[in-house]
Amino acid sequence: MKLKRWHNIVIFLLTAFITFRLTTRPAPNHPYYAADLNYPLVIAHQGGDNLWPGNTMFAFQNAVNLGVDALEMDLHITSDGILVLIHDETVDRTTDGTGDVEAMTYEELQQFDAGYDWSMDGGATFPFRDQGITVPILEDVFAEFPYMRMTIELKKTNTSMTKPFCDLIRQYGMEDKVLVASFHDERIQEFRKECPEVATSSARQETTVFVLMTKAFLGGYFTPHFFSLQVPQESGGITVMTPSFVKAAHARNLAVEPWTINDEETMRKLIEWGVDGIITDRPDLMLEILGR
Repeated sequence: MKLKRWHNIVIFLLTAFITFRLTTRPAPNHPYYAADLNYPLVIAHQGGDNLWPGNTMFAFQNAVNLGVDALEMDLHITSDGILVLIHDETVDRTTDGTGDVEAMTYEELQQFDAGYDWSMDGGATFPFRDQGITVPILEDVFAEFPYMRMTIELKKTNTSMTKPFCDLIRQYGMEDKVLVASFHDERIQEFRKECPEVATSSARQETTVFVLMTKAFLGGYFTPHFFSLQVPQESGGITVMTPSFVKAAHARNLAVEPWTINDEETMRKLIEWGVDGIITDRPDLMLEILGR
């Protein structure tokens, strides 16, 4: 009797296991990751923040001139509803001003020098001060570079940016050129609901689940609701980037785009592993490695 009960339990578990495996699905194809692109993608983090002041039109233009494949940028909103590009919640670190971005109007934000505090020699020199570099608006980037792919990170804001952001993407026909990222799961879920045609990467909890499942060799049972894994090399003492992680992600039709990689040795290793792109402050170095 006991043997029969265990037999039934095993049959049930095997049936559930097989059913679960057959009903999971990889990510569908998305035109953002077109087959004819030159992989791995060179993704200029903030436009190349180790070369010039990041998240500025100056940086984006110079990155485009270098020949990068995609621009990465950070999205905030002003008090008068203008979508602007700046990394932090405040202007303190990257400009000569102080205060919260979200508490300022766009006109107030334009008074600050976005190249003021950029230095690559520990503050000995500030080569981009007083060069007229300001905090840009997203619409200007869409208008200036409609042919470029862009990774746009939704930053933490009190006011939702989802609707105006989605409206702007559609207005400029950037649905196949934009990949939206965020550390905040609730923000990315909100965006997917409003703008389902636009590709997104995994948010924090989604990334954690997939990483842990791959560590347990269960990546094949994961159904992603995103198209890309933009991940650090390690997080919380756990090594994320490994050849097996890349293989598991590709098995679910997910692109792997590690950040923020700025040294030649690591770039070469990740390229050898078959990553789909690298987010870097040194796009010039990666382009040189790739011979482009």
